[in-house]
Amino acid sequence: MAVNRTPVLKRCRSLGMEPSYLGYDKKSNRQLKRSGRKTSEYGLQLREKQKAKFIYGVLEKPFRNYYDAADRKKGMTGENLMTILESRLDNVVFRMGFARTRREARQVVDHKMFLVNGKPVNVPSYLVKAGDVIEVRENKKSLQRFKDIVEVTNGRLVPDWIDVDLEKLQGTVKELPTREQIDVPVDEMLIVELYSK
Repeated sequence: MAVNRTPVLKRCRSLGMEPSYLGYDKKSNRQLKRSGRKTSEYGLQLREKQKAKFIYGVLEKPFRNYYDAADRKKGMTGENLMTILESRLDNVVFRMGFARTRREARQVVDHKMFLVNGKPVNVPSYLVKAGDVIEVRENKKSLQRFKDIVEVTNGRLVPDWIDVDLEKLQGTVKELPTREQIDVPVDEMLIVELYSK
C-alpha cells in the first residue's frame, strides 16, 4: 500500500497551511522562502489539489476517481468532491474525536477497531452515509489508548452533521456535510478548473 511519508510540518509549510487541520498542534517557526516569485494560475490550482490530497491522505489515482464520481453527481462538482472526501471513514473517525490526527484515524480503522452499523470495517476510504452508526469494537473500548485519545480530543469541536457519545465511544452520521459545514482551507473551484482542462 502506498503511503505518503513526507514530514508533516515540512509539507504544511510548503503548502502554506496550518498543521491543526491534520490534528497536529505543533507550529513551525521556519518561513518558506519563495523569494518573491509569482505563482502561475496552474501553480495555484495544483497547490489546492495537493492541499486537499494531503489533508485527507489520498493519493493521486483515488483522488481522480473521487473527482470523477463528484462530476457525475448532480450539483456543483467542487462541493460534491469535498462532501465525498469528508465522508471517508477515517475522516469521520477523526472528526468524532476517536483519533488525535488524521493519520492515526487511518491506522485505527486499518486495524479493525471500528464497527459501521455493527459490522467491522477496515477500509479507511469506506464512504459513510447518513444514518450510519460508527463505534469502537466492544473488546477495544477498554483500551487505555482510547481513554487517552478521548481525554486529548475532548476539547475538539465535533461538526453539526455528526452526533457523538464519548461515554459509549460511538457516533452517528446525522447527514452528509454541506460545503459550509466543512472547515478545510481548500478552494475546490481551483481543483475543478485544474481537472476540467
